[in-house]
Amino acid sequence: QVQLAESGGGLVHPGGSLRLACVASGNIVSINVMGWYRQAPGKERELVATMASTTNYADSVKGRFTISRDNAKNMVYLQMNSLKSEDTAVYYCNAWVTTGWGTRRDFWGQGTQVTVSS
Repeated sequence: QVQLAESGGGLVHPGGSLRLACVASGNIVSINVMGWYRQAPGKERELVATMASTTNYADSVKGRFTISRDNAKNMVYLQMNSLKSEDTAVYYCNAWVTTGWGTRRDFWGQGTQVTVSS
């Protein structure tokens, strides 16, 4: 089995910063893409940022959020600056994993709440 665990969410004032972290563990041979998605109340889950050989950001977070990876530790980070109330959501980690069983599929973390409020 493969597990993803997020950390770093919380309550922050508008304009503030948070750093999310996600670690993948289990029967992992390699990880291709790692990324972050979010889901606000009443809305569909949406892409925030992904990172493989290149990075990809949602237009709404460009210039404010930065994704990074530590491949040796199977970790992905999301540095979030200049946070806005509309960034409030549950943030989910996602990873495309080649497992020791020879399968390739994506896995999801359980999510971490980010609330931006004064």
